[in-house]
Amino acid sequence: MAAGGPKRILIVDDSAVMRSLLRSVVSSVPGFEVSGTAADGTSALSSVDVLRPDLVLLDVEMPVMDGLVTLKQLRARGHKMPVLMCSSLTQHGARVTLDALAAGASDYVAKPSGQASREDAAKKLALELGPKMVALTSPAMFAAMGAYPGVSPGQRVGAIDGVARGVFTGLGHAVQVLPIGLAPRNQAITTQPAVLVIGASTGGPAALDTVLSALPGDFPLPVMLVQHMPELFTRLFAERLDGHCRLRAREAVDGEPVRTGTIYVARGNWHMEARSAVQAGLKATLHLTQGPPENHCRPAVDVLFRSAAAVYGSAVLAVVLTGMGADGMLGSRAIRAAGGAVVAQDEASSIVWGMPGAVTNAGLAQKVLTLDAIAPEIVRLCSRSRTEARELREAV
Repeated sequence: MAAGGPKRILIVDDSAVMRSLLRSVVSSVPGFEVSGTAADGTSALSSVDVLRPDLVLLDVEMPVMDGLVTLKQLRARGHKMPVLMCSSLTQHGARVTLDALAAGASDYVAKPSGQASREDAAKKLALELGPKMVALTSPAMFAAMGAYPGVSPGQRVGAIDGVARGVFTGLGHAVQVLPIGLAPRNQAITTQPAVLVIGASTGGPAALDTVLSALPGDFPLPVMLVQHMPELFTRLFAERLDGHCRLRAREAVDGEPVRTGTIYVARGNWHMEARSAVQAGLKATLHLTQGPPENHCRPAVDVLFRSAAAVYGSAVLAVVLTGMGADGMLGSRAIRAAGGAVVAQDEASSIVWGMPGAVTNAGLAQKVLTLDAIAPEIVRLCSRSRTEARELREAV
């Protein structure tokens, strides 16, 4: 690609209708062009060698060579460009997509279904695909300090998917970015955690697998996490974590008590909150709600973080991992105001430094760490005083 030229996208899908739809959407995003198309994985591998695209849109289910095998072949050949999987919202599609994310895919988009017209399908697809294309190929453009094409130079655009949606669909709105915080990174954390809360989005499944699989089987805290995913995906993702981690992992159920050593994954399309016990001596419980989306997300990290701050106060340890947008920033502010601690993933190890970048730039992250350093830091913080942490947990 010539310096300063449009980002080149390779579309790989066995459906001519889907290839056409994807071409229309890609061509509508400023700064992008379709460099080529392929109908199966074998053709895609040849096209990548010739076209050298900046990003590949890869169908999950194809004849000859499916998306997962194609992805593994791309990575085995040393191709490091971002790959977005195009998945149907079926159980099989969700499972293969999760396998692809573990094998090196950057993220995924859901194929539109049920729309009355091609125009409606294109609009729905553009809402999700456009922001992810920008985030994965133009991190500087998508960062909180940058501006999107078509936005006046003086207008600062926040790195959140809602802003990107406005740009790409002509909704004409933008959100001002918060000023960058001047707080020093890697400050001392003195809190004694009683709960671990985690938020993630783009790149999150692989990051969460790295962090959570490194926690010991006797980890003394409950873990609550929000990963932006559709409803079917979150159940399968929880099952996947349960098989990889020494802790038990499950999709959250409304009203269940919060137990030590369990990972609770927020259900897709439902916010997850912690609720104080109704009687002394009982455990806090989980509450699922379909309240309005926040940051265009449901579940939202902000909702979980705010509720954890309200229930556990200064005993909250929050971790913000890779992800597009700014979800988790306001919740991190609530946690810090309550005396809790916030750790953010660093830019170099993030697929998209939107969420952790927003938290860091707002001066809310006491530590900014590489992905591999996060689990050891969690264990260090939680092992300093297991007795105190247990007393705090039982008090709520």
